Order: sequence, then structure tokens, then C-alpha cells
Amino acid sequence: MKGFGSDKEAILELITSRSNRQRQEVCQSYKSLYGKDLIADLKYELTGKFERLIVGLMRPLAYCDAKEVKDAISGIGTDEKCLIEILASRTNEQIHQLVAAYKEAYERDLESDITGDTSGHFQKMLVVLLQTGTASGRAMEAPGACELSSWAPSPSPYCQPLGEGVGPGGKHVSGLLPRGVRAGDTAGLWRASGAQMEKAPAASLDRLPEAPWLPHPVSDPSPGERKGALEARPGGSLQPWPTDSCSPSHPVIPPGVLEVPGALPPPTLHCRCPGFLLALVFETLTLSSVQGTREEDDVVSEDLVQQDVQDLYEAGELKWGTDEAQFIYILGNRSKQHLRLVFDEYLKATGKPIEASIRGELSGDFEKLMLAVVKCVRSTPEYFAERLFKAMKGLGTRDNTLIRIMVTRSELDMLDIREIFRTKYEKSLYSMIKNDTSGEYKKALLKLCGGDDDAAGQFFPEAAQVAYQMWELSAVSRVEMKGTVRPTSDFNPDEDAKALRKAMKGLGTNEGAIIDIITHRSNAQRQQIRQTFKSHFGRDLMADLKSEVSGDLARLMLGLMMPPAHYDAKQLKKAMEGAGTDEKALIEILATRTNAEIRAINEAYKEDYHKSLEDALSSDTSGHFKRILVSLATGNREEGGEDRDQAGEDAQVAAEILEIADTPSGDKASLETRFMTILCTRSFPHLRRVFQEFIKKTNYDVEHVIKKEMSGDVRDAFVAIVQSVKNKPLFFADKLYKSMKGAGTDEKTLTRIMVSRSEIDMLNIRREFIEKYDKSLHQAIEPAGSVDLRLPSACSRSRPLPRGLCHYPAASQVITVQQGRGVVTKAAEQDSGLAVHEGRSWGQDLGPWVLLCCIC
Repeated sequence: MKGFGSDKEAILELITSRSNRQRQEVCQSYKSLYGKDLIADLKYELTGKFERLIVGLMRPLAYCDAKEVKDAISGIGTDEKCLIEILASRTNEQIHQLVAAYKEAYERDLESDITGDTSGHFQKMLVVLLQTGTASGRAMEAPGACELSSWAPSPSPYCQPLGEGVGPGGKHVSGLLPRGVRAGDTAGLWRASGAQMEKAPAASLDRLPEAPWLPHPVSDPSPGERKGALEARPGGSLQPWPTDSCSPSHPVIPPGVLEVPGALPPPTLHCRCPGFLLALVFETLTLSSVQGTREEDDVVSEDLVQQDVQDLYEAGELKWGTDEAQFIYILGNRSKQHLRLVFDEYLKATGKPIEASIRGELSGDFEKLMLAVVKCVRSTPEYFAERLFKAMKGLGTRDNTLIRIMVTRSELDMLDIREIFRTKYEKSLYSMIKNDTSGEYKKALLKLCGGDDDAAGQFFPEAAQVAYQMWELSAVSRVEMKGTVRPTSDFNPDEDAKALRKAMKGLGTNEGAIIDIITHRSNAQRQQIRQTFKSHFGRDLMADLKSEVSGDLARLMLGLMMPPAHYDAKQLKKAMEGAGTDEKALIEILATRTNAEIRAINEAYKEDYHKSLEDALSSDTSGHFKRILVSLATGNREEGGEDRDQAGEDAQVAAEILEIADTPSGDKASLETRFMTILCTRSFPHLRRVFQEFIKKTNYDVEHVIKKEMSGDVRDAFVAIVQSVKNKPLFFADKLYKSMKGAGTDEKTLTRIMVSRSEIDMLNIRREFIEKYDKSLHQAIEPAGSVDLRLPSACSRSRPLPRGLCHYPAASQVITVQQGRGVVTKAAEQDSGLAVHEGRSWGQDLGPWVLLCCIC
């Protein structure tokens, strides 16, 4: 930096090749040698994004975080995304260092600044995440005499930490306080006073009463509840209530709220009230923030896991409204290991992931914060991989996010982030940074990235072990597949047939009535309606539908009315007729159907087109691609479990054909045939084991190697098989996303998947879609923005339409559907005319969208 100009290359090379600790030593030596501040000199010599990156690297990590948080809450507006990212992802120790660094750098209290700049439940959760009290730290201030001597976890899984202290003359009393309570926050609490319960003062609390504080008033237990009840007595003690006593002389705490496992007085008291602390307090006591810390032990109580699952379910799904405090307490305080088990059990108990409940029950920045916490609990590297992808996705780059993550994670988990990034987004982090940035800024980022990792699918040794373990878990996990369309319990084919005839009879067509019936019946029930329709009216329902509706809506309705095997057969026929072949449709159907489904398709194809499916495929395709399709079309895939010995041999064949094995053992043509046989005939459980062994042998992911080494339709077919083995709902979620991405919509693919998967695994597809693309399938299908819809009179039926639609009894009512959460914002009567919003008329072309939303 001396003289005219700066040698940026030398600065870049030196700083990016040193650890953060070494950089701090460089700063100290620089000041000792030259009497100057190195960071100040760097700021003077460098500019722009490169300067922000280099200066960020020169700061200790805690001070870097402190600077980011300060910038996020300074000036007009707040960068909530920055606050969420930092506070949701840092460990207890990192948060502790952040708070101390913020205090030292800005002489301000971080919690006070955040509470002054945020509000509501978002603020409360941020404060919980900020709590960094350690086992030996002070949690209370007692002017004059109080010294906190110890904080220790209770041996009971239900207990909160116990505090013990000694005041003047050894005098002490007990108090039960909510976690995080401070002076002025005691509104809603109660205390024992004589034989009565009285509210705590709301204005201030500089002296605790000599009796336990309780979260709510308690009444006399019934005779059947007296056993194990406690009396809250003045003076701070809790005594077992004699079972022969008919009337208590003091307020009584029912059993299950508190337990006394032995002698009194406290601290032998065990608390079952989530979010409460037992603290021994003194005569003259001023409370400051009682800081807790996220549990870090790996010992998990199964009973507490089940209790947390139940508490979360009752706080959200089962409650009118939402008990946000319960979500804050559990997600803000439990250990990561504990929460992972809670999330697994929540899915088993409720049939939906915790993320779905959070999205349904919470909103705004609070929802985003809680989702970030969940993602970091599941996998912090995956969370950052997602953040990096979004920072560089689309037009422009979010450089602040990119710099912050690359600086703070480069020495922690960047290798894992890179590997997850490549697996999840099918491109390397290195190449995306390379294409999205420029100059010295790009060079520095690429150095932090750890070098070129463009070798397709190659894992780093540590990441390979993680990937192997993930396959191990997937081999034993069983995810229940669920569709969105289910049989109607009060099904009456006669009534449905008459209603459909009425909807199509005379002038005009009541499309709403047709949609409502078709989308609320299973395919088997629709076949009964077809038969009943012909019996009653001597007419073919399919022919009538063709004559009454047209376009995309007709394709959707007719597809839903066909038996699944005949529908797939028709899609295969369409893919092969006319000029050109729709190879993607052939691959999608034949690579994802079960043996039974494939055999049914063969029979349907022969019945409908008087030609075997194999002959049709053979005449319309060629080469290895034809052999793959014909093999899949036989429906002879093995259906047993895995064979570990055979899986090892199959993995070796895959490694050799993909040219990454050290010792090829046969000619290439023979290996290609064996590889095709493995992918087309082995059972899915066995193939999972093969892919796992492939990683173990090669440190590569088979999907990425196929993409790298193969090309054309053969590559696409093999990739589809591998993706279906890995996660079939995710395969379809990707197909749906690509069908709606960019200008225009691939209506054929969208319709085909929605029709064929609606009764099989559409719920699972929806979950994978929102997990990967951060928006629901509903949102992707819905037209952008808020639109006014005219719903037909059939919407007055009692059956609910999906989120985003609403029922109104009059045919002429208009509603506004707000994108994202399906909130009805307006309902009005209109006598005539189309519903128009912002100059756009929706009219009859709305039908396909309504129907898609129904089966979604």
C-alpha cells in the first residue's frame, strides 16, 4: 500500500491465505511496526465491494457480526433478513461473543438496540436467541448483598435451571418467574396472599413478595385432584396439601403444575411450567434480564420430545389462533439434537412437517425467523447454501449477503456448504460466483470458496461421509405418500350424474359445478359416475364434456375422468405421434411408474390403440434410448429389498462405465448393457444401496457423474431414474417448477403431473416444492398479484375449495384473492359483467386455474 497505487493482488493473496487468528496477529504486528491501523489503511487504499470484503476478513468474526447487526438496525428501516441470518444460525458461544463485541465496539447494549428497532413476536424471538448467560454468569443484580453463586440444570427433564444465592444474614425466599422477566414485566402473574391469590404489580418490581409467583390463578382442586396438590403459603414455601383436608387454608396448586420430589424448602422444587425459572431471591432485589441459553447437551428425553410435539400441535394446528409464545419457547431454547427429534416426531404425529405448520400459523418476519431457526437446526450448511444461491439468483447480486456469508463461514463449514450447494442446485458455488462477479472481488471470493470444485459430483472426504450417512437414513425411513384428492364419504353417483347433466344442459355451461364434482371425487368414483350417467341419460359423459368445455380446462377435466392407466397410455401415444417425439414425457411416465402401473398401461395401450406399447416405442425411438424405454416398459423391475453384496458389484460396474474407476474390468459395450440392466431392473431399495456404495467407492454422486459423462436422451432417462430412486416427489416438484418457469407455461407437463399424481403423492410433492423453491405450489399456479374472480353458483356447495378460493352463495359475488396466503379481502355483489382487476379481464379462461388449484 506504500507509494503510488496499491498492489491489490498481493493484498488479496496474503489476506485470503491466512486464518482469522493469523490476520489479527498481522494487525497487531502492523501497528507495532508502523504505528498505523491496518484496517484504516485498507479502507483508504481499497474501494467498493472488494474493500468491504477485505475489511470484513480483517475483523474478528464476532466484531464482523457486530458490524453487520449494527448496520442492519441503523438508519431508516431495518434489514430483518440480516438479523434473522445471524441470530438464527450462530451457536451459544458465537452469540455470547457477538454481544460482548457489540458492547465494546459501540458502547451500547445489543438487546436494547434490537428491542428498540423491532416489535411483536419477531422482537421476542430475537431477544430469546440473544440470551447468552453461561453457567457461571450473573443473571440477577441484588444491590447491597445478593451474589448469585450457581446456576445448574435440574436432573429432571421437565425442570428449568435452579438458582441459589445468599442474602444479608442468610435470608432468602423463593420466586417462580417467567424466563426473561424483568422489572415492569410482571403483569399477569399472581402470588399467594393469605388464602387468596392477588395479581402482581404491573408497573415495577424492585422487591419480590415472600411467596411464590405463579403464571395464572389457581383454584381449589376437586376431591379427585387433591392427591399430590400443594399449598402456596406466605413466606415463600410450598407444602403438600393433606389429603384429609376438606378446605385449604391457602391457595392450592393442582397436581401436575408443580412437583415436590422431596424435602422443602426450595431449591428442591421441580417446575413443569414451560418457560419458567425457579430463582431464590432476596429482600432488596432489582431484577435485570434473566438470560437463558439454548440447551447444548446431546442427552434427549423421549418424554419431553413427545410433550414438545404435543405442545406445538396444540399451540398451532389445534388452536383457534396461535400461541406464539409456545413456539418461541421450544424453538428458542431446546437443543438442536432435541429439536431434530421433535421435528421427526411432529411429522409422524401430524402428517406434516413443522415448516408447514409454521407457514400456516405464523406470518411476516416472525414466520421467516422461525423457518430460519428450523432450517439451521436441520442443517446450518444447507441454510447458508440456500442463502448464497438466492444472493446470486436472477438479475443483480446481493453483495452484502454474499460477502457476509463468505467471510463468516469460510473457516467453519464452507466445504459442506459447497457440497450441498452443488447437490441441491446442480451447479457449483465456484462457477456461480465466477459467473456473477468480477475483478479482484471475484478472485477473493473464489479463494474463500476453496478453489475450483467443478468436478461433477465429487464429494470432499468429510462431505462424502455425510452423504453416505444420509443414504443410510433414507434406507430405513418410510415416508407415507399422500394425495390431495380422496374419495368422498357421502358419495352418491346418481346425484352427481344428475348434477353434471344439469350443468351442461341448455344454454351455457356451469363450469363451476363440473369442477366442484370432479375434483372432490376419486378416480374410482368418477368411473362410477360415468357408468351412472350413461345408464340414466343414454349419453357418454366424456363426449358431453368435450362438447361443452374446451382448451386447457377440457384437457384437465377429461384427464381426470379417465382411468389412470388409460390416461398414461394416451399421454404416451401423444408423445410419439406426429412430427417429432416428446422424449421427456416418455421418460417421465416410464421411469416413475410401478410395475403394476406399467402393466396396466400396457393393457390399456393395447386395448385403446390395438398395438403393443413395446412396438410403438421401438418404431419411434432408436439406439440405447430405445433399449432403456423398452426395458422400463416391460414392468419387470425387481421388487425385493437390497442385496449388499450385489450392491457393491453394481456400484463397481457404475464406476467403470462412468470412467471413474481405477481398474476397468470389461469392454465398454458390455459394461453399458450391465449399467442399463442395473438401473432398469433393480428394485428401488437396492438402487439406493448401490448409490450409497458408489459414494463410498468413488467420493462421487452418481447423478452428477451421469450428467457430466453422458448426453442426450440416454442421460435424461438415467437421471430421471436416479432422481426417482432418491426422492420421487422432489423429481415431480422440479418438473412442475420448470413447467411454470420463465415466459409461458408448459401446459401439457403441468396438466399431466397434476392429473396423474393427485391421488398418489401430491401432498408430498407440495412439501418438496415449497422446501426447494420457497413458495407453495398454489402460489406458483396462481396468477401473479391479486385478482378478482367470478365464482360460479356451484361454489355455494358445502365442500371447500382450496386456499385462495372462497364460497359465496350468490353466483354474482366477486372476491379478491390475495396472492400468497389466500386472504379474502373483498366480497361484493355485481349484477353483470366480468370481474376486472387493474384492467385485466379473467372471464372463462379462469377455469383451468381453478381446477388446478382444486386438485393441488
